[in-house]
Amino acid sequence: MGIVISSPLPEADRKTTGHALQGTLVDLLDLSLVAKQAHWNLYGPRFRSVHLQLDEVVATAREYADGVAERAAAIGVSPDGRAATVAGSSSLPAFPEGWTADTAVVEYLVNAFGAVIGRMRARIEDTAAADPVTQDLLIGLTAELEKHSWMFQAENRT
Repeated sequence: MGIVISSPLPEADRKTTGHALQGTLVDLLDLSLVAKQAHWNLYGPRFRSVHLQLDEVVATAREYADGVAERAAAIGVSPDGRAATVAGSSSLPAFPEGWTADTAVVEYLVNAFGAVIGRMRARIEDTAAADPVTQDLLIGLTAELEKHSWMFQAENRT
């Protein structure tokens, strides 16, 4: 089926913005899944503090994923959050299987946030002219991701 929802954006801007939103959606969905996986398999002396931080990451990722998907729909882009799409297009590093030490979880999250934030900043630039409304959403999300990144970096310093 073609476009069902008409877009307030010209076609080129819709494509640019839709691409940015879809990439963001995949990053957020995978980040929420990885954070839950880490949450369930975490062990170590900092278990409690890292466990709680992971819940905060999941909440942020899920909240913004919904907003990102709804923004895509609002501009006439069908958001794709299916498991196969996330698995096939996520660029987050693979999270290890099984029990994972708190130090390894924190290191993973620091690296994952660095990668996602880099892509988010590129998406902010990409949407500056194409759709300032989406850019604003991405700026707010990036601020939240950078806050989580800072907290995991602080946790990583011994």
